[in-house]
Amino acid sequence: MSTNRRDFLAAAAAGLVAAGVRPARPGQAPVPWAPLRILILGGTGFIGPYQVQYAIDRGHTVTLFNRGKTNPQLFPSVEKLTGDRAGDLESLKGRRWDLVIDNSATDPQWVELSANLLQKAVGRYCFVSTRSVYFDTSRVPMTIDAPVCTPENTSVEAGKPLPYCLAKALSEKTVARYFGDRTLIVRPSLIVGPGDLTDRFTYWPVRIERGGEVLAPGDGTDPVQVIDARDLSEWMIRLAELGTTGTYNALGPRTPRLFSELLHGIKAVTTSDATFTWVDADFLAAHQVLPYQEMPVWMPARNGRQGFGRFDISREVGLGLTFRPLAVTARDTLDYYRAQPGDRQEKLRAGISPGREAEVLAAWHNRPR
Repeated sequence: MSTNRRDFLAAAAAGLVAAGVRPARPGQAPVPWAPLRILILGGTGFIGPYQVQYAIDRGHTVTLFNRGKTNPQLFPSVEKLTGDRAGDLESLKGRRWDLVIDNSATDPQWVELSANLLQKAVGRYCFVSTRSVYFDTSRVPMTIDAPVCTPENTSVEAGKPLPYCLAKALSEKTVARYFGDRTLIVRPSLIVGPGDLTDRFTYWPVRIERGGEVLAPGDGTDPVQVIDARDLSEWMIRLAELGTTGTYNALGPRTPRLFSELLHGIKAVTTSDATFTWVDADFLAAHQVLPYQEMPVWMPARNGRQGFGRFDISREVGLGLTFRPLAVTARDTLDYYRAQPGDRQEKLRAGISPGREAEVLAAWHNRPR
């Protein structure tokens, strides 16, 4: 049986991985790495399973720490430690790992507890943060040097939880306080793809597949950068193999796509008859249609948000960040959505409702000219 070039290269890459060598880019020498002992805090929701499977496939040993309530059936052969980020870390004591990946922290106190306990038991601490830590996204392009949320620039309501941006920013500082130059911070944008339970990206493939007149925000020129959960998860494992530390953004593509390109790219994977009616951002604001909520993914590039979808990720691409085609992400997201129970599909958790969309479209068509 003949072997084509792609099959040969795939087999060669698999052999390199088995031998503990990471395949390099064309013109570069393969990069050796040793199998790692990886502790994942969380590991069973959205990005976690992709991290676990990719790490296992590349020869690493994975341990999961969580409450055992989300998808406990996953990875029966992987060691699972039961506990609670809020205070029960007993099962982590007396163990050692090369790396910990913190997927689940939304409270700086959780990070305080885990970083304190693991400071001498783990080589590096990888914290999954967020693009939302940036207090100011007006820069073009955006980089990690932009200011982040602090107690001084971000108000906190008495008796209320910390704002998300501040909670993540303080968590980053906590990790750095305990791990110093052994800290790896990854700041993803909106994480999309199969497994997402928020429906923030899913809204668009589902709505476009339904067809008809689709309310589209702005004029189509606003830039957008997102990250497929699989691209994020796999890149983090590769960063671990390289021994990488520091702070990085995780979003793409490298050249931001226009919002019109996003919607038309999604439509291309369907057989939908959908048409897009682009509605002015001021009109949407006047009708209380909020960006990133009723119009998920979309953020108009103005009013201090000019850089929200214009991040310079040349450093990250240089460290191996790659991106699946939009068509793959959109198709797989639709397949995941269709596989959900009927009651789960009945009402999306994000995006404008059909009735409200019809109202806004009618108002737009009937506006004074």
